[in-house]
Amino acid sequence: MTEERVISRRRFVRRSAGFASAAVAFPYLISKEALGAPGAPGANDRIGIAYIGVGRRSHGLMNLPLAARIVAFCDVHKGKAEKMAARKKCRAYQDYRKMLEAPDVDAVIIATPDHWHALPSIHACQADKDVYCEKPLTLTIREGRAMVRAARKYKRVFQTGSQQRSMAKNRIACELIRNGRIGKVHTVIGHNYPSPWEFKFPGQPVPKELDWDMWCGQTEPVPYHRDIYVSRARPGWISFRPYSGGEMTGWGAHGLDQIQWALGMDDSGPVELWTEGPKFDPPTYTEPATRATGDSRCSKPTVFFRSANGVTVKLDNGPPGGAIFIGEKGKITIHRGRFQADPPELAAEPLKNPSVKLYVSDNHMLNWIECIKTRKKPVADVEIGHRSVTVCHLANIARWVGRKLKWDPEKEIFPGDEEANGYLQREGRKPYAVPDRV
Repeated sequence: MTEERVISRRRFVRRSAGFASAAVAFPYLISKEALGAPGAPGANDRIGIAYIGVGRRSHGLMNLPLAARIVAFCDVHKGKAEKMAARKKCRAYQDYRKMLEAPDVDAVIIATPDHWHALPSIHACQADKDVYCEKPLTLTIREGRAMVRAARKYKRVFQTGSQQRSMAKNRIACELIRNGRIGKVHTVIGHNYPSPWEFKFPGQPVPKELDWDMWCGQTEPVPYHRDIYVSRARPGWISFRPYSGGEMTGWGAHGLDQIQWALGMDDSGPVELWTEGPKFDPPTYTEPATRATGDSRCSKPTVFFRSANGVTVKLDNGPPGGAIFIGEKGKITIHRGRFQADPPELAAEPLKNPSVKLYVSDNHMLNWIECIKTRKKPVADVEIGHRSVTVCHLANIARWVGRKLKWDPEKEIFPGDEEANGYLQREGRKPYAVPDRV
């Protein structure tokens, strides 16, 4: 095996030196199978896919194209990984770092809770593995920029799981808007997504095969409770602030992504944010309950933001996962996998010679696999995923701060605002902290 086709321990240590104190170091040699060319599978090879996280969401990501094959599963719950590996006749791991050493792993699909998206993504890039990471891409804005840096530095194909980018109706609607069918857009109505809330549950026995400390990861460990661990429990980690941005980043990563796409903001973001209404008042859950209380109290105040082009976005009664775009000639409402125009004739005729032609993909996973072979950027590249979830994070920060904010989308800071900038990242727990630099 040639030197170019192996990541030696010394080479990996050099790559990791910038954040060795903050991240988990790989303990062994990491190598990569030669597949046609260094760091890239050849055109006739099946791509070996490994999964990090074997929960509910990962099950929807296992229908791989014929050009790919499943080679391993990893989960902090050892039993889950072993059960799925037995079903698919492949290997199981409890520590993803060990899995990244395997030479038949060419790429990883990360379907973990949100607070475990960034570090495995960065480590996978450093191990020359391509990445598909579920949305929302990050827990904080700074994490996202670190993930983009890693993907670019190590030349990885990185797809964000924003599947609506590969839905034909969504693409057509965004093309109509971008090409002026409704005239100049002045207002967008998004959905009023709730921000996360707090919890303080009593402890329960930790399941025998679950590494609870590792599940907590960069967050401060708390006593195990099933209604934290299970994402769709009452209410589950997806609604709790240590692990998620709530549905503002959950469903919002779909809906605000469509706003970014339709407004041509994939490499930018808003410049101003503010709220109107009652002060943000999240509940603290002390026992299992429905999500209704949290959703009601954490959907206030109403969030607004304005882009540099003057378009105002209000998070109100728009469709979940989409938005209503209002222009001088009418409006287009984007849903998940469909859209409608008002008046209908705005969408009656297809575009002819459009000045803006959007990336065509009708299968999100296939798009990623094809890009692994061609080394092109996928339809929901990591920069797009980062920029879209950044808007979600900004909306949460606007609620937490409760006053008008200025945002610099180029520098990704709140100029001169120490309080607001304090929300751009979190101080992670060692050794699971996410590095700011890679």
